[in-house]
Amino acid sequence: MQHASTVSAPADGRAGITADLVRRLIAAQFPQWAGLPVVPVPVDGHDNRTYRLGEDMTVRLPTAAGYAPAVRKESLWLPQLAPHLPVAVPPILATGEPGEGYPYPWSVRGWLAGETAHPSRIGDMTAFAVQVAEFLLALRRCDSTGGPVAGEHSFYRGASPRHYDEETRRCLAALEGHIDTDLAAEVWAAALAATWTGRPVWFHGDIAAGNLLVAGGGLAAVIDFGTSGVGDPACDLVIAWTMFEGASREAFRAAVGGDPGMWARARGWALWKAMLVLCSALDTDPVMAAEQRRVIAHVLSDHLATA
Repeated sequence: MQHASTVSAPADGRAGITADLVRRLIAAQFPQWAGLPVVPVPVDGHDNRTYRLGEDMTVRLPTAAGYAPAVRKESLWLPQLAPHLPVAVPPILATGEPGEGYPYPWSVRGWLAGETAHPSRIGDMTAFAVQVAEFLLALRRCDSTGGPVAGEHSFYRGASPRHYDEETRRCLAALEGHIDTDLAAEVWAAALAATWTGRPVWFHGDIAAGNLLVAGGGLAAVIDFGTSGVGDPACDLVIAWTMFEGASREAFRAAVGGDPGMWARARGWALWKAMLVLCSALDTDPVMAAEQRRVIAHVLSDHLATA
């Protein structure tokens, strides 16, 4: 059972976070849990360090100032969203304050059973794709009144992908000769032209395999709402190309619905991220580079099919 984002990273030490720090924070602020074992989770994320606390809890600590606003956002909103969602989301048990030399707020959460989504753990990928779509639709139906409007706290997920225009154009220049940059530029232009005009709804912001927990072959929980907010839900459709293909992609698309503009923006989000990762991986990580090329190829092909 794991509670993690999509990036594997060392369990200790980032941003000065260690199991000993977690023990001291717990002892100082939540003495009722002092003495429980504190163990890093086997697969951790980049934005936060996560430790298992005893058998039934986790402690989650941001690794940098940019990720800290998510703590209070999740602590406030997850309890309000949870009753309206078809699968579990992280139960917030307590919110900690800076202390013991650690400068950010942090949280204690209930442990969720399941393993991160992988095809080997999923009984029927097409049925799983529909489950993910149903979760997203339920999230959109949640009352968005007073919710956190997309912006810096969500790393601009839920806003226009135009925020990343300069970065995307740098990637296009750097990837000349590695991908079809002419077609990629066309996909990006289509994403920017497809202006969102819908009403603001809840979005997750990082629907990816590492944030989906499976049990019994199906979707059991969705974690890591750090980039969530209220705005355009197109960013939540990126999984159509990163995890789904063929029948599962078509089932996801049909279940989610959405107009052509939403899917154009979704392709833009997927392309931006895949190109950004590919630029970093070109000379250092051939496996990651190959995966990002695969995603980009699917996005470009999908654009051609819908043009």
